[in-house]
Amino acid sequence: MPVSVVRFNLVEPGADPASLSARYRAAVEMAAYADEHGITTVQTEEHHGVDNNWLPSPFAFAGAVFGATRNIAVTVSAVIGPLHDPLRLAEDIAVLDLLSGGRLVTVAGIGYRPEEYALFDVEWKRRGRLQDEVLETLLKAWTGEEFEYRGRTVRVTPRPFTDPHPLLLVGGSSEAAARRAARLGLPFFPSAHLPELEAFYKERLTEYGTEGWTMMPTAETPLLHIAEDPDRAWAQYGRHFLHEARTYASWQSGDIRSAVRSAATTVEELRAEGVYRILTPQECVSAGLDNLVLHPLAGGMLVEEGWRSLRLFGEAVLPALPA
Repeated sequence: MPVSVVRFNLVEPGADPASLSARYRAAVEMAAYADEHGITTVQTEEHHGVDNNWLPSPFAFAGAVFGATRNIAVTVSAVIGPLHDPLRLAEDIAVLDLLSGGRLVTVAGIGYRPEEYALFDVEWKRRGRLQDEVLETLLKAWTGEEFEYRGRTVRVTPRPFTDPHPLLLVGGSSEAAARRAARLGLPFFPSAHLPELEAFYKERLTEYGTEGWTMMPTAETPLLHIAEDPDRAWAQYGRHFLHEARTYASWQSGDIRSAVRSAATTVEELRAEGVYRILTPQECVSAGLDNLVLHPLAGGMLVEEGWRSLRLFGEAVLPALPA
């Protein structure tokens, strides 16, 4: 059966606190529904200081999801490593790993928005070195043993549930990211379908004498919404997808390669691109996708419409997929 993912970034332009609270609580309820219906993963992400209220605290959200579920994994894709205190990050991930029984997957990236670094007074030019320190610290901290950190001896407790450590991948679309993953013997998560970068990573594994593997998006991994009448849904809700697509486009310079990359400026152009797709349940089943990524609350989508999409996915798509 294909991998099934429900994605949440909790965007809602212009929302007041009451509306955002309802959206957050609905997302946790949706995660519980996804868990009950055998969906594989909840995926969430991290961005800061965004006008449309993009989720800034994915680990807090993951904790709420784990409290409401029993089996589903939560993938944080990606945590912006250099914006976090390494010791505190090690503690937070260890606690979530214990709480969930090993269901947390963390993809560590360095981000691509200088504004986020400025918000936290972190030097943009040092992001590579800071990422090295974060990853090295996490791996040492999770042993439960003492180690040297910034000129002093420290020890982090408690140890995580997962042995030898919680699942940690290095994300990115650059050779520097692939080299970093190989040097540390960590799996690599390219941010798009980049076979040449996967090959570079494997070469570096040989060079460093380490072991690792790649979790890479397939060549075709659209963001999905399920509706009985796609034409009507595009007319009513296409603006939400376009809002997200335009937000991403405003952040991504020419050297950023991402699975979510759109040049569309209108709903019609966005629909023609195929990055976002509204499908009937039957179309979704017959699409033959290896990864089904449902995005029920994209771009401030009405919660009620998000529920309609998720229920169609859980009750009309998943049972019809090949085992």
